[in-house]
Amino acid sequence: MESFWSCGSVDKNKAMVKNLQNYGVIKSRKVVEIMEKIDRGLFVQSGTPAYIDSPMQIGYNATISAPHMHATCLELLVDHLQPGMRVLDVGSGTGYLTACFAMMVGPQGRAVGVEHIPELIAFSIENISKSAASTLLKEGYLSVHVSDGRLGWADLAPYDAIHVGAAAPDIPEPLLSQLKPGGRMVIPVGTLFQDLKVVDKKLDGSVNIQSETSVRYVPLTSRDAQLRS
Repeated sequence: MESFWSCGSVDKNKAMVKNLQNYGVIKSRKVVEIMEKIDRGLFVQSGTPAYIDSPMQIGYNATISAPHMHATCLELLVDHLQPGMRVLDVGSGTGYLTACFAMMVGPQGRAVGVEHIPELIAFSIENISKSAASTLLKEGYLSVHVSDGRLGWADLAPYDAIHVGAAAPDIPEPLLSQLKPGGRMVIPVGTLFQDLKVVDKKLDGSVNIQSETSVRYVPLTSRDAQLRS
């Protein structure tokens, strides 16, 4: 353990990914590659132990999810994050998953993050600019916007993949309408008790919803309610 913490950030990040593989959270080679390229240490507050498997406070009553939850969501969406596809990250926070998504869909695709706290948008742009996804941000293939995530981002809809990083009491209708037929959304749903839901929109427009696991996320709510909580 001592040698782990004394090594460089890239080595720590790779060790984190290896641990997630060993525990069976990461199964696909693609998720390994992306999580190794996007250093989690660039996306947390200074002095925060970035590589332990725990959620972290990022200010404004928001958190960055634990690495195993990021890996879980990437695995659930991996088939819908192919080069050229479009992905929406709701509640993009520090920008970590938005950067991962952008790397997966590449310059042929588009990755969009929405977050209603302007200070977190500024923080995420700073973080992404230091990461392997910096070129995608600079050239406009990755963008982040100040917006109410419950409304999605209609400008670039429909999306092959939608990830929601906060728990909604119900699945917001705008997000469902912005999901492409054949696409998939991963969203925590519930209040006191929450489940990570996998929402698949079939080609005929019908929707199939399955529960993946019990989770605990901050609520998907208005900016004012979040700052008051």
